[in-house]
Amino acid sequence: MSVLLLILLGLATYFIVQRSVASITKTPAWILWLVMMTSPLVWLGWTLVYGQNKPMPVALTMGVFLISVILYCWLILLGRKDLTPPATQNSDTPTPEQTANPDGQVLKVRPINKEEETQLRECFPWTIYYLQNLEYRPQAVICKGQLRTKPDVAYKTIRENIEAKFGDRFLIVFQEGFNSTPFFALVPNPQAQSNTQRNSEPLTRPGLALVLLATTFYTTTIVGAQIAGVTRQAVESNSAILLKGLPYALALIAIMGVHEMGHYLASRFYKLRTTLPYFIPVPFFPGTFGAFIQMRSLPPDRKVLFDVGIAGPLAGFLITLPLLIWGLANSSIVPISEKAGILNINAFIPSSSLLLTFLSKLALGNALTPDKAIDLHPVAVAGYLGLIVTAFNLMPVGQLDGGHIVHAMFGQKQATAIGQISRFLLLTASLMPWLLGVTIIPPYFLYWAVFLYIIPIYDEPALNDVSELDNKRDLWGLLALGLLLIIILPAPRFLIQLWKI
Repeated sequence: MSVLLLILLGLATYFIVQRSVASITKTPAWILWLVMMTSPLVWLGWTLVYGQNKPMPVALTMGVFLISVILYCWLILLGRKDLTPPATQNSDTPTPEQTANPDGQVLKVRPINKEEETQLRECFPWTIYYLQNLEYRPQAVICKGQLRTKPDVAYKTIRENIEAKFGDRFLIVFQEGFNSTPFFALVPNPQAQSNTQRNSEPLTRPGLALVLLATTFYTTTIVGAQIAGVTRQAVESNSAILLKGLPYALALIAIMGVHEMGHYLASRFYKLRTTLPYFIPVPFFPGTFGAFIQMRSLPPDRKVLFDVGIAGPLAGFLITLPLLIWGLANSSIVPISEKAGILNINAFIPSSSLLLTFLSKLALGNALTPDKAIDLHPVAVAGYLGLIVTAFNLMPVGQLDGGHIVHAMFGQKQATAIGQISRFLLLTASLMPWLLGVTIIPPYFLYWAVFLYIIPIYDEPALNDVSELDNKRDLWGLLALGLLLIIILPAPRFLIQLWKI
């Protein structure tokens, strides 16, 4: 099982490295992958030599991890590609050419001649955006100047002017530089092709989506039967007993599916090009690694980015909550034992999560006492996994849902700083069991921390990435971040004593 998990982790890590940093560094992707896999490989080697009963020393675990992260970042910087000609390089301006193409194609701007440059300058009324100079990049034309009206008015006016003269040749991106000065960037439009070619592109693949859904239904049913106590011998004598796995399978697929359908329907509402939700089946617990969709077009502004980003966690949480409460109410109370903990579903202690502690007390009442643990019902297991998935997706880092939310709320520069701080805090928290002997921290925090250090810290910009959100969306964003905190923070001691858990 350890080898299988290592193989799956290796495949996922290589995919992430290939998609995230291979385009911005000359360092080969396989070297970066090998560096990031150093910690799991060392852990596997230690387990094979000394067995699972003897854990790795804390100093070795931390040392290998920190060295691999530092080496990974250094190798990226060492092979960093110079994507901007020296004559026009400006450290004060981000490189939108790295993020403006959602399909990952490397497209070049067709050179603008003198006549077209004159036409382009005429697209910037001085009362709207006073254009001062143009900078030509390999994959973008940067238009710098001074904003003289509201950002949404400026973007709408200039976009319409450019489209009137150049058609759909460019995507017009409106961003803030590192000095908070707004600028426009014209990048190649990957959708500037014939309608026939666009219509023939297999954007959605319902057949593939159905096959993956059916496979995931099978794997989660098998896992659900195991959770319900069904043995292999019982299945061999009566295969119908696998139906005991249906409650877990249906609950988990509903949670994961509703989460992704929230993103999908929000994307379709705003007419964004996106794929159908695709499930990821696995032949072991939990039976699936969730589901995903791929957006093939950039959101027009930060409001759309926010709505699409928050729709998934909100929809997933709304279905997780009643399923989890019902599952907890139908769970059994068992005497606490040495094996009781936050990962033992047969002797579960909910105190690692403030929200989970509250819901457990609400569902089980006075039956849950300090000397008791919970034998989770399969639906409660699915609901618990739903909380974990919701919390992870709300982490305010990169292109996770939480990263989209803080990007839309605070802007790209501030969101990057929040992401850096968040993943450092999570890494610190994940090491507390080894550093301070704190047992209430969930072990999966360390996997989260590793994954967050692999994925890009930057979120792709919206086309209009300058206009801010309204107060109502800011409030919903704060509530989403509050939901993250009450899921991942442990229940305070005074509440545990007050509720007599």
